[in-house]
Amino acid sequence: MRIAVLALDGVFDSGLASVLDIMRCANELRERLPQPPPAWQVTTVGFGDTVRTGAGHTVDTAPVDRVAHCDLLLVPAVAERHPEALVDIVSGPATAAARELLAETRTRGTQVASACAGTFLFAEAGILDGLRATTSWWLSPLFRSRYPQVTLDQSRMVTSCDGVTTAGAAFGHVDLALSIVRRSSPALSDLVGNYLVIDERPSQAAHTMTGTLAASDPTVAAFERWAREHLHEPISVSDAADAVGVSERTLQRATRAVLGTSPVRFVQDLRIEQATHLLRSTDHSIEAIARRVGYENANTLRILLRERTGTTTGQHRRRHSEP
Repeated sequence: MRIAVLALDGVFDSGLASVLDIMRCANELRERLPQPPPAWQVTTVGFGDTVRTGAGHTVDTAPVDRVAHCDLLLVPAVAERHPEALVDIVSGPATAAARELLAETRTRGTQVASACAGTFLFAEAGILDGLRATTSWWLSPLFRSRYPQVTLDQSRMVTSCDGVTTAGAAFGHVDLALSIVRRSSPALSDLVGNYLVIDERPSQAAHTMTGTLAASDPTVAAFERWAREHLHEPISVSDAADAVGVSERTLQRATRAVLGTSPVRFVQDLRIEQATHLLRSTDHSIEAIARRVGYENANTLRILLRERTGTTTGQHRRRHSEP
């Protein structure tokens, strides 16, 4: 498989390096398998002879026309953490050539992949319209409001849809590269993970700070504050709307627009977040923690934790007890 890694000026150093390192490691380890997959031919390309990374390092690049002959175009994210500045970059003249290249590449049917803020560049290029995608969890309210034609699932770490693969927050580049290896050989992906001591993570949910997401809208922020005060009680959407001072329909609409979810699911997320904190920071029993976050049945909490975070209650507790 021929992979072109497009490095743009200001590229996230660790994102670029992790993709290149994992693919190189996969090539070096593949012969250890009884039935090795074909090698990956990875070329770093750019719009000039060199690019300057976000940390100021210089990277040599091959001509960008190599993309015309690749099987996969992978675009690491730019190193920009301020939402307004990020939008200016991905929509401005500095990335116009990259957006055009992405559109042309998808027209040919070539697969493309990116992670973190790179998903914004894909959306600006119009190649995510009507597709599912993920991005950094903390950028999801901005992404959802700017690109309503894209179905965003910020809980996922890696999402593939119609030849477009996107991954989550900054070090989601690791998961992105491992997912590429896994498509050819799950055994090799496991081998690379063991050698580099890294794991594929199915979800960003365990790292998502719901309060940060809610703060982007006053109605949702007020709902979050009220819900946190009543987590130990039965919560109805009607009561929440009355407390916030809006109609139930308005609360439903605001929560969906900002968080991409319903008020009921958002309350579940808050309960899971609090339960995870208590599992890691206290020795309370799972039954006691369940009651403190509004569940009479501890099994309900166990199931939700496993579904939303990909981690069991025992795993959360072991993290707390490890030195």
